[in-house]
Amino acid sequence: MFEVYITKAAKYLPNEAVSNDEMEAYLGLINDTASKARRIILRNNKITSRYYAVDKTGKSTHSNAELTRNAILPLFDENFTPQDLEVLSCGTSTPDIFLPSHAAMVHGLLKNKSVELNSSTGVCCAGMNSLKFGFLSVRSGNSNNAICTGSEKVSTWLNAQKYNHEAENLKNLEEQPIIAFKKDFLRWMLSDGAGAFLLENKPRGPISLKIEWMEAFSYAYELETCMYAGGDKLENGEIKGWSDYAPEQWLNESVFSIKQDVKLLDEFILSKGAESMKEAMDKNNIKSEDINYFIPHVSSNFFVEGLKKGLSEKGIGMSDEKWFMNLSRVGNVGSASIYLALEELMNSGKLKKGDHILLSVPESGRFSFAYAYLTVC
Repeated sequence: MFEVYITKAAKYLPNEAVSNDEMEAYLGLINDTASKARRIILRNNKITSRYYAVDKTGKSTHSNAELTRNAILPLFDENFTPQDLEVLSCGTSTPDIFLPSHAAMVHGLLKNKSVELNSSTGVCCAGMNSLKFGFLSVRSGNSNNAICTGSEKVSTWLNAQKYNHEAENLKNLEEQPIIAFKKDFLRWMLSDGAGAFLLENKPRGPISLKIEWMEAFSYAYELETCMYAGGDKLENGEIKGWSDYAPEQWLNESVFSIKQDVKLLDEFILSKGAESMKEAMDKNNIKSEDINYFIPHVSSNFFVEGLKKGLSEKGIGMSDEKWFMNLSRVGNVGSASIYLALEELMNSGKLKKGDHILLSVPESGRFSFAYAYLTVC
């Protein structure tokens, strides 16, 4: 078994930062009406700026694959060229197309050589799953290196045009043409970007992060779906997939839109997060006092105080100075968020050799959680 190190981290955030007041200029107005939920959601999530890979006409400036490629390119230098790459592992919730895989589309843009590919899907844990594939590849000796990514291109999914047909249909049915909160909610939460890590079996450069362990948990066996796209939830809690709908329903009911069951989210995301993190730390004999930096992916600042309370009740509370978050500045970028936060910390000059970092990523899709413990070398 080989040691595994994150030797470089990079990111790509498209275009200029978008303020709260500019969001509807990029995403558009559903039914030509300003969202009544926007200000409330933004007040709670405390995100003040984010990035979109679209212009103000809604036209794409980058694909998801291009965002990912652009995050990867800074990892290459004279000591590690594109020809040295052995494994490319890419995670995303929002691939440009169903098939081929996201990793294949990214590889097509790199134009380097044949490499082993892995594409991780899901929601926020897709980025951690892609990291774990690279980690296990290098750890086992399957490869000497791997590039792992998390990326999202969600802005075009959230564009008002994707919902206008449903609003018009509701109007024709003489109902209030207001899109359900489970759909409108996420328009003010999610944004675009990509992050990338280079994993190698030896440390390199002034700072490397040794991956000590990674753990993952799923509660899908006992909890119903909370965040979903390409289908809709039935009254019994089951999901009906897009291919079982008639084509006209795809538009009339915004079947492909991203949806969130906020009641389920509020009920389980914190409790299951604290439970799984306690289990991961206990399994690996880690105490809160061992950790210098705690990087949680938190979808909204609304959950921070609740998470602090939940961790404290489990005996694994973290003092405020250990928390490292950049949610307010870069937005909630789903599977890329943990990459963007660790990249910022790794390149901040704050880290000292021997420091320990705990990464924590929840996924509300059907309640999955992933953790990684790193040592600064």
